[in-house]
Amino acid sequence: MNLEAQHPLATGLTADARLIRAYQGTRPEVTPVWFMRQAGRSLPEYRSLRVGTRMLDACLDPEMASEITLQPVRRHNVDAGILFSDIVIPLKLVGVDVEIVAGMGPVLGKAVRTAKDVAELTALDPSVLDTSLAPIRQAVARTIAELGSTPLIGFAGAPFTLAAYLVEGGPSKDHIHARTLMHADPEAWAALMAWTAEITGRFLRAQVLAGASAAQLFDSWAGALSLDDYTRYVAPASAAAIAHVRDLTYTENGAPTDADQTGETTATRRNVPVVHFGVGTGELLKEMHGVGADVVGVDYRVPLDEANRRLGGMVPVQGNIDPALLAAPWPVLEAHVLDVLERGRTAPAHVLNLGHGVPPLTDPNVLTRLVSFVHEIGASAPVAS
Repeated sequence: MNLEAQHPLATGLTADARLIRAYQGTRPEVTPVWFMRQAGRSLPEYRSLRVGTRMLDACLDPEMASEITLQPVRRHNVDAGILFSDIVIPLKLVGVDVEIVAGMGPVLGKAVRTAKDVAELTALDPSVLDTSLAPIRQAVARTIAELGSTPLIGFAGAPFTLAAYLVEGGPSKDHIHARTLMHADPEAWAALMAWTAEITGRFLRAQVLAGASAAQLFDSWAGALSLDDYTRYVAPASAAAIAHVRDLTYTENGAPTDADQTGETTATRRNVPVVHFGVGTGELLKEMHGVGADVVGVDYRVPLDEANRRLGGMVPVQGNIDPALLAAPWPVLEAHVLDVLERGRTAPAHVLNLGHGVPPLTDPNVLTRLVSFVHEIGASAPVAS
């Protein structure tokens, strides 16, 4: 399906951005950089704006969500915005009792532990999102109007991560109940995963159709799985979720070829780039790419050159600064960033990011300095060993 003519990729506004080129496997002269969880938490302007507003209410306020998305782009000069939202938004909008509890994360009103629970949950119709996602579409539209040629990334939670929250009833260290249901009742588990894939896929698609220039699927808890469990019980649902945006394409006009003396431009059909990221998923990288992603995000546990080797040397990578080092003395952080950039050069292309989200107590000035440093040294400049 072609994107609408006014979409930033279709108009060419973001099609040649550093980030999009890198996601497509072309290494730009300057390494693009953005940060997971850059919108919110660490910024004083965010905390001031959020006073008196609950997290999910803020996500569903188009004006507020757009402003929060734009704040780090203005402050840090990052190469992309990422929509301020939450992976449980589609759960809430289809009727699931869920709230974000400060200091804890998503907490469900009822844990989904049995086949009967799964049947009750999956009776909630995902098609209601066609209407109820209107605030998200409005937030995206407001944001891209301000971003101009800077791409906006849409995001959603992977089916397993959503299912893990639903079965556990909230955050968990080992996701034991989710993994138990997976094996004890494979039929119920398959139904749950199909449903979470549908709602999160619709969430992601809505953001892209509204104007996001790339999509990222987060599998925060997939690192709790064995390779076999991921491949058998999780990967098919992740592929189904990504399929909701895999068909979205646009025509990119190029320069005349040497053989073309008419002055007419060539045209290339491209898909909207998809990034797949998980925490603690070093053993799953190849399979995470195989579900339909163009780019694989790598957490801080696996060096990028090793991640590139595991991916066969053919996949653009994103990552993977250790968030803990954001609080280290600048020379320590600088050496780490240079090392990450050097290892990232082994891949076809590299987008610099953290190996997880920005910690809440991070000094924003450090992030601004880091972005400036990366932009100044350039993607092809020699680095310290």
